Amino acid sequence: MSRRGGGGRRGGGDYYREPQPGAPSSGQRGGGRGGRGGGGRGRGGGGGGRGGYGEGHAPPPATADYPSPRAQEERQRPMDPSPSSVSATVSSSSLSRDMDRQLSLREPGEAGTSGPTPPSPPSAPVVVTPPASSKALRHPSRPGFGKVGRKCVVKANHFLVEVADKDLCHYDVSINPEPISKTTNRNVISELVRLHKDSQLGRRMAVYDGRKSWYTAGALPFTSKNFVIKLPDIGRDGNVRGEKEYNVTIKFAGHPDLHHLQEFLRGRQMDAPQETIQVLDVVLRESPSTRYTAVSRSFFSPQFGNPKDIGGGIEVWRGYYQSLRPMQMGPSLNVDTSATSFYKSVPVVDFVVDYLNLRDRSRPLSDADRVKIKKALRGLRVEATHRRESRIRYRITGITSMPMSQLTFDAGEGGTKISVIQYFRQRYSYALKYAHWPCLQAGSDSRPIYLPMEVCTILEGQRYGKKLNERQVTEMLSFTCERPQDRERNILEVVSQNNYNDDKYAKEFGIRVRNQLAAVDARVLPPPKLKYHDSGREKMCSPIVGQWNMINKKMINGGTIEYWTCLNFSRVLPNDVSRFCNDLVAMCNDKGMVFNPEPFTSIRSARLNDMESALREVYHQSMERLSRMGKHIQLLIVVLPEMRGYYGKVKRVCDTELGIVSQCCLPKHVSSRGNKQYLENVALKINVKCGGRNTVLEDALRNNIPYVTDRPTIIFGADVTHPSPGEDSSPSIAAVVGSIDWPEITKYKGLVSAQEHRKEMIQDLYTLKQDSQKVNPHGGMIRELLLSFYRSVRQKPERIIFYRDGVSEGQFAELLLYEMDAIRRACASLQDGYLPPVTFIVVQKRHHTRLFPQVHGERSSTDRSGNILPGTVVDTKICHPTEFDFYLCSHAGIKGTSRPTHYHVLLDENHFSADTLQMLTNNLCYTYARCTRSVSVVPPAYYAHLAAFRARYYIESEFSDGGSTSIGSFRDRSAVVRHLPQIKDSVQEVMFFC
Repeated sequence: MSRRGGGGRRGGGDYYREPQPGAPSSGQRGGGRGGRGGGGRGRGGGGGGRGGYGEGHAPPPATADYPSPRAQEERQRPMDPSPSSVSATVSSSSLSRDMDRQLSLREPGEAGTSGPTPPSPPSAPVVVTPPASSKALRHPSRPGFGKVGRKCVVKANHFLVEVADKDLCHYDVSINPEPISKTTNRNVISELVRLHKDSQLGRRMAVYDGRKSWYTAGALPFTSKNFVIKLPDIGRDGNVRGEKEYNVTIKFAGHPDLHHLQEFLRGRQMDAPQETIQVLDVVLRESPSTRYTAVSRSFFSPQFGNPKDIGGGIEVWRGYYQSLRPMQMGPSLNVDTSATSFYKSVPVVDFVVDYLNLRDRSRPLSDADRVKIKKALRGLRVEATHRRESRIRYRITGITSMPMSQLTFDAGEGGTKISVIQYFRQRYSYALKYAHWPCLQAGSDSRPIYLPMEVCTILEGQRYGKKLNERQVTEMLSFTCERPQDRERNILEVVSQNNYNDDKYAKEFGIRVRNQLAAVDARVLPPPKLKYHDSGREKMCSPIVGQWNMINKKMINGGTIEYWTCLNFSRVLPNDVSRFCNDLVAMCNDKGMVFNPEPFTSIRSARLNDMESALREVYHQSMERLSRMGKHIQLLIVVLPEMRGYYGKVKRVCDTELGIVSQCCLPKHVSSRGNKQYLENVALKINVKCGGRNTVLEDALRNNIPYVTDRPTIIFGADVTHPSPGEDSSPSIAAVVGSIDWPEITKYKGLVSAQEHRKEMIQDLYTLKQDSQKVNPHGGMIRELLLSFYRSVRQKPERIIFYRDGVSEGQFAELLLYEMDAIRRACASLQDGYLPPVTFIVVQKRHHTRLFPQVHGERSSTDRSGNILPGTVVDTKICHPTEFDFYLCSHAGIKGTSRPTHYHVLLDENHFSADTLQMLTNNLCYTYARCTRSVSVVPPAYYAHLAAFRARYYIESEFSDGGSTSIGSFRDRSAVVRHLPQIKDSVQEVMFFC
């Protein structure tokens, strides 16, 4: 990737290495015809295409529609090394040992390092390894509170927790032999408390986390003591095998200090006292843990409402989420409604029928169906109902490969075989009906227990952790969707029902929970003004409540589509497909594109079974004619079949095999008439896929975005998507997008990479290959995107803003150390001493903070859905006591309760103020290319998510389950990271993920 670099030295360093003799320059490759901001046409309409680098090559791209003198000066200015808060000149080889120093923050006037360090290139190529450090990384302090925007008050689902000054004690719990589940752990400790509370435990009321920690409010009469506890011995198969003896050791471990928590909340202590917070959290979870089914930090029960059947033998239970967190206002209990999927407590036969959607129970199961059922039922607890005197519980370990009619086992010591059917008839007088189906298997492989499906019932309260299908997701969303006032009422009902202040454990530890939602000061940020092309009747747009439309507007940079065609895989009539294409072309032209109304090849229909061959045939037919002219097909419109599941195949073939930009359309939209809103949205997507821009921020054209338009700035978005639960062999997919226009910051290039299964740190941000034959072994996604920015803007970025999605708080330290090291190595590999200042922001959507209007239904403070207004920002009371974070609801709600996005700054070498970062983030949310609405997540992070999700389609066929695939072989491949198919350049150079 990085070999496309090239270019001469500027500003005292070779930002890009010189191209090798004979290698084509980017000028030879050709660039786009359009300007960076103007109404230029062609694939480069809005960018410099893939052209130009270095002196003597292609000239810089043309200026924008509304260039400022400053912008033109910046483009012509020599490339001096950019300033950084880390002022030493560092080569990539010396970067790792300086990570701790580089990641420690300095206030804006603090002195830098004493002098530059001469670069010392490594004597041999090295392989980059993750940096290691035992030193805690300090995140930037809050630079004050924001002031911009209209002030208001919102309610948050946080409840203030008051804690009395108690002598908290932590005891380590050791149970031998180690139980097989957290439930058994709790059973052992419960029995210990029942037997010894009034004697050896000194009447102390303790709480237990289910693992290794036990907490009391006051010391026990001993520092270490052993207990012997006996419980019924329940094996992995669910059978009771007599009594089992457990040796329990309770040993004093320490005093969690409430004073440290108070010091942290006051900003006098930097590190949160996690152990103290853990104690309070466990206390408030102790009673619910005995009443409800716990899943992670949530509790579920049919008591919270009748479960919803969503099909496939699965139902949805309501519940609530609960977590204690240290906030500016003090310790806070975050309570939110929640829901998740459970197995229905039904006979296994009924589950199989629902799960496989069987119509005829008399037919045997196919191999593929057997594998599906095996994966669905493995690990599940069932109850056998064929014994009149007792019901025994088992844990399913598998499914037999043969039908029950062929299954036999040893009946006695003489080696006599007896069939399962015969055994049940003789022993239980039970005539089995489903002899053509396999049996469930419990026990071990060496001593299996065969259980006919028809005599087993699934036990209640077992979570379904696998991926739901589309219909189930739709049913679940419909069931769990709550209007803001309903969600607020349900949250208050949960708090009232739990009655924390009368809870015996809360009383023991001196904990009280207020029963009112926190009232929080907030501000509504003003929306940005959006610039459209001067040829439209409306050249400027001011969004209203996060929305606007394309009426009387034209795209600021309309792209050109000269060569296109359409392929129909649906049952929509050819005349309707042609009419749709004509309407779509007309809409694109009306909104500012130059779109040839005649397809290059005739619109054709193809059979679903011939999808891949039909796509390849269209490509080859087009290339036969276009290659002679040095052209290629620019767009393929694909009408998808009525059956779901083919979108990914189209994208995989077009993106990675043929190099065709594609636009998929559902048949229901193609066959309908007069759907202008749909056609407008598709036109917006097509325009950015062919290199155009839909709109830009007016402030960007006026160089009026602080920390962005004053100096060349690149904005990154990054995300990692992981396989669905149960997919043991699929890799995780990392995606990084980077802006490639400045100062407009609306066009992004995306790169994707496969990495280790469920690995969160992005491994391909920077790579250094151990290959002595490589002149330039440096690579990685950050480096490639920096090169792309330079090719387009003709300047190197002097500032980096990095939005990182999908990371939990527990990973912050590792993430920052690992990924910032990679970013700095990538920069230094381009030019010695090139270390632009970085602002690293984590974007979090998977949290349970919800914001409600102070008065529901008040038109001045809510949108049409009853949610808080777009632009509402909160950086007080419910935010971190000292660090730089904020909640931003940048979008208007459509259905249900809006979820604000949490932005947490982990590193800020650019020294943003609260207002400048909040305004920048909010304004960017209005530049999302696919619709005329502000979105809930900052677009670079949103685009990275889309790119990673797209790349999943490229490999899903490699990991799809086949009927003959054994589970063992499936898992054997889990350690192998398979590379993604390479996306063709003609696709990768545009916003293909939109």
